[in-house]
Amino acid sequence: MNSSIGHFMAQQGFGDEEPSRRHGHFRALQLQPWVLGVLVVVGIIFQSPVLFFVLAAILAWSVIVPTLNPFERLYDWVIGGPASMPKLEPAPLPRRFAQGMAATFMTVTGVSLALGWMILAYVFEAFLLIALIALIAGRFCMGSYIFHTLTGRSAFANSTCPWSK
Repeated sequence: MNSSIGHFMAQQGFGDEEPSRRHGHFRALQLQPWVLGVLVVVGIIFQSPVLFFVLAAILAWSVIVPTLNPFERLYDWVIGGPASMPKLEPAPLPRRFAQGMAATFMTVTGVSLALGWMILAYVFEAFLLIALIALIAGRFCMGSYIFHTLTGRSAFANSTCPWSK
């Protein structure tokens, strides 16, 4: 089993799992960043404040009511259910913090676009793209890493980086 998956799962706040369960769980958790990644690119292409506000609202909802995260429920209904996979559990605090951080960045992007503050919008769009690429391609969640660092667990945060041994 790839250790970067284990590091990612620990960073997100999930405990030890059987290797076969961990890989499936990891793939399930990747649905959200993939969908968001596509929609953020669409939002950037069209410079749509409305799309960024909608994405921010969905992410904020996921933080406030984690049992009703629409991405996780979609996974359970479309992919997990037909494959007889266990339902996804609500996101632990590090993952919810990351979702809240993403919601904040999307809100700032939407406000910036709505007010015509293009440089600020471009900066936050770049941050969103970098964070999504790191999450999808690098198995590194900037928001969860920051959560662990802010809560005094810097050594743990560093141990969850994909390049850690």
